[in-house]
Amino acid sequence: MDDRLRLSRRIRFRLLAWLRRSRSGRIEFIRRFGYKEIIKATQGFRKVIYTNYHGSAYRAKFKGGEVALVKELTALDLGRERFDEEVQLLGRLRHRHLLTLRGFCIGRKRLLVFDNIENGSLKEHLNDPLKTPLNWKTRIQIAIGVAAALEYLLIFSSNDAQIYDVSVNSCNIMLDENFTPKISDIRVNRHPKNHPKATHDSCSEGSCADEECGNVIFQLGVLMLELITGQSSDRQGKDLIEWVQDSCIANSIDKMIDPDLGNNYSSRELQKVLAVARLCIKTRYEPPSFSITHVYRYLQKKIDVAT
Repeated sequence: MDDRLRLSRRIRFRLLAWLRRSRSGRIEFIRRFGYKEIIKATQGFRKVIYTNYHGSAYRAKFKGGEVALVKELTALDLGRERFDEEVQLLGRLRHRHLLTLRGFCIGRKRLLVFDNIENGSLKEHLNDPLKTPLNWKTRIQIAIGVAAALEYLLIFSSNDAQIYDVSVNSCNIMLDENFTPKISDIRVNRHPKNHPKATHDSCSEGSCADEECGNVIFQLGVLMLELITGQSSDRQGKDLIEWVQDSCIANSIDKMIDPDLGNNYSSRELQKVLAVARLCIKTRYEPPSFSITHVYRYLQKKIDVAT
């Protein structure tokens, strides 16, 4: 059994490594958008989805009716050459659960245009009372989909001099017309020499002692808590973790579950997802002894939901 698992992991890694190499050429199909076109689509940059220290992301509706995400990059050292490099490197990424880069714009702002976000952000669906609550199956599919994308992203970066940084929370997980989750906050690390390099062993098969891997696992754990509780997290997850670990709540899972779910969820699945989430958030204080691949495979195997 162990031999088969090791063989399966090696084959999976080699397939992903081959995919990384096959996507490493120059991207020719990424479109250059006009600045006026972006202004019109974003209604003058008024439709803000989220903002962080890298810039802001806006909801945009283009002439054909497609709803997309426009991200403004505000790094002080992002000159034209580095911006072109950002476009090329982000344009390589292809995964069902990553937003695809459609184009860019160079005007008064450095802008990237990403694919369909028809249903907005996950946070909107957890917090907005006017939106139809997400059912349990959809929430589990979101957790598994995000884990799959993180595995892909870390392995994709494992042999690349430019490592991709990623942030995961309900604000920057976008949902397409089918509620398929898409990670939107991916960046090119500007200091790869000083960045802990993810390896085959740390990201794919063995433990994940790498600082970046551990941080990503922690963020995934917080995201799972958001999906379970229906509470979006501020302060990098600290508030939600404190709330979940409160003694009166920890003694009763029923008090933790999002009221919008009612009784329409599997208690068995809930306990498994909650157990994984608690393991993940422990990586905030100690190096994890498991990897993103372990989390993804466990969720796939133990939760009876097709992705």
